[in-house]
Amino acid sequence: MLARRLGSEALGTALLLAIVVGSGIMGERLSQGNDAIALLANSIATGCGLFALILVLAPISGAHFNPVVTLVAAINGKHPWRQVAPYLLVQVIAAIAGVILAHAMFDQPLLQASPRMRTGPGQWLAEGVATFGLVLVILGCSRHELRTTALAVAAYITAAYWFTASTSFANPAVTLARSFTASFAGIGLDHVAAFVAAQLAGGLLAVAAWRLLAPDDR
Repeated sequence: MLARRLGSEALGTALLLAIVVGSGIMGERLSQGNDAIALLANSIATGCGLFALILVLAPISGAHFNPVVTLVAAINGKHPWRQVAPYLLVQVIAAIAGVILAHAMFDQPLLQASPRMRTGPGQWLAEGVATFGLVLVILGCSRHELRTTALAVAAYITAAYWFTASTSFANPAVTLARSFTASFAGIGLDHVAAFVAAQLAGGLLAVAAWRLLAPDDR
């Protein structure tokens, strides 16, 4: 039932953003200005949260929580095209709701404008690489059991927080939603479009690469 799947996507995406932004706020508060410690807290919380959310919600909606993942699934015939628009709409709205929830838990203004600058060729390349790797991991794990996919995605995202210059947003809905927080996890609204373009390019390149590597895995 589509309504149940959309509800699952909404719940998972909202909780994911609450984890990302909430752990960013907590890490920033407790790290006493040490960005490395704040990033460590942020990345571990995000990875652990992703693992749990995928395990719980993937049997219902696929646990995409990400417009790029939904588009890739549709391109590969694993998701109906007629459901792409509803999925994307729910992911974006739920992501913003998750940011609001995180702010509410920390008694902050519910919607904020992020002042954090994340721009430039290195950042854009990093987002392309982060999304390329994420999609490749998902495609490569599609032959394995759910627990393996959940663990692989969580591990990759945790690693990508550290090896990419952008700290691996790798998700258009997440990127837009994070422009509404002034916390450690934020991104300026005027930098969102370039990040999203890089993410889409990275996702499509991953599809092409996987078709070359595993042409029978469709």
